[in-house]
Amino acid sequence: MTKTTTLTAPAPTAPDPGLKSESRPTGRSPRSPRKRSSALLSKAGVTAMLGLAALYTLLPMLWLVLSSTKSRKDLFATNGFAPGKDFALFDNLGHLFRVNDGIYLRWMANTVLYAGVGALLATVFSVAAGYAFDKLTFPAKEKLFSLVLLGVMVPGTAMVIPLYLIAAKAGLVNTFWGVFVPGLVFPFGVYLARVFSAAYVPNEVLEAARMDGAGEFKAFCRIAFPMLAPAFVTIFLFQFTQIWNSFFLPLVMLSDKDLYPVNLGLYVWYSSALSQGHPQDYLLAVVGSLVSVAPLVVLFLMLQRFWKSGMTAGAVK
Repeated sequence: MTKTTTLTAPAPTAPDPGLKSESRPTGRSPRSPRKRSSALLSKAGVTAMLGLAALYTLLPMLWLVLSSTKSRKDLFATNGFAPGKDFALFDNLGHLFRVNDGIYLRWMANTVLYAGVGALLATVFSVAAGYAFDKLTFPAKEKLFSLVLLGVMVPGTAMVIPLYLIAAKAGLVNTFWGVFVPGLVFPFGVYLARVFSAAYVPNEVLEAARMDGAGEFKAFCRIAFPMLAPAFVTIFLFQFTQIWNSFFLPLVMLSDKDLYPVNLGLYVWYSSALSQGHPQDYLLAVVGSLVSVAPLVVLFLMLQRFWKSGMTAGAVK
C-alpha cells in the first residue's frame, strides 16, 4: 500500500502592526519642494502687487492731508510728505470758506444737487428699467437691452459734445439743467439692476403676488423694490461718484461760476495759480480738494453694509 500525503497551503498571516506604512499607497503624493516654493513665490508676488496698489492709492491722500495742514510758506518750503512747522489746517479752512464771499460753499452745494439728487433719480430709473428688462415681457425687449449695453460701452467723454449741441438747441447751455439732466441716464445702472433682479427677486414670489391681485406697479413697489435694496445702494454709489467726479461736461456746458461744481472750481483756482502766479489759489485748491473728498468717504462708510453685499450679489445664484 502506498501512502498519500496531503499538502496544505499555509494560513495567511496578519500584517505586523509594528511595520511602517511607507509601502502602502496613500493616494495623495506629498507636494514637492519645487511646488511649495512656486506657491510661496506666487503669494509673495500677489502680496507685493497689492502693496503697490495700496501705496498708489494712499500716498496721494497722505500728501493731500499733510499739505492741507501747512501754511502757504511751508507748502513750498518743505517736503510734500513732511509736516509743516505750523499746524494751519483750521486757518486754511476758514480762508477757504470765506474767499470770494463763500464761493466754495456754493460750489459744494451745486455738487450735492448735481450728484445727490441726480444720482437718486438715476438710480430709481435704473432699478425700474432693470426690473422691467428682467421680469416683464414686451416687444423688442432684447433689442432695446442691446442699445443699453451699447450705451455702457460708449465712454462718457465721447457724449459731451453731442450733449452740448442738444442742450444748445434746447436752450439749456449755461444752466443748471444742462448738467443735471444728463446725469439722470445711467446705462450701466440698468445693466446692474437687471443682474440684481435676476439674483434677488424670485419669479415665484411675483407670481404669488399677481395671483393675490397685485398689479405690476404694486408688485414692484411692495415686493421687488425692498428685495433690491442692496442693488439700489450699489447703483446709487456708482452714479453718485461718477457725477461728483464729473469734470468735462460742466467745463463744456457752463460759463457762470455760480453754477460750477466743486471740481471745476478747483480747476479754475489751480489754473490761476499756474498761469497768473497766485500761490494763494494753489493752497485753496489743495485744501478744497481735501474737503471735496470727505463727503465721498463719509458716504461710503455709511453705506458699506449695503454695497458690500450688493457687489457679490450676482456671484452665486
